[in-house]
Amino acid sequence: MIAVCFGIAGGIVGKLKGSSFLLWFLISGLVPFFGLMAAIAYRFERDELRRECPRCGRVVKIYEALCTGCGHELDFPETAIAPESWAKRPVS
Repeated sequence: MIAVCFGIAGGIVGKLKGSSFLLWFLISGLVPFFGLMAAIAYRFERDELRRECPRCGRVVKIYEALCTGCGHELDFPETAIAPESWAKRPVS
């Protein structure tokens, strides 16, 4: 019962950070306390810088080595695109 509660909590935290609920449910359920702490310490996917693929134009995370659209090998860019979370902030 304790493992299921930790699994649900870890899954919810992982989903809120933009990752997979099922993945964090399994990690937090198999290793209850440390799995939940890992989910809490995990980065927010929406806060990662992005870049555009020079071949197909798809916008991918800056840390990805291959474009998920066309499979083109990506070099580290000179400039980056703002994270997704910045686009949702209200303009003051």
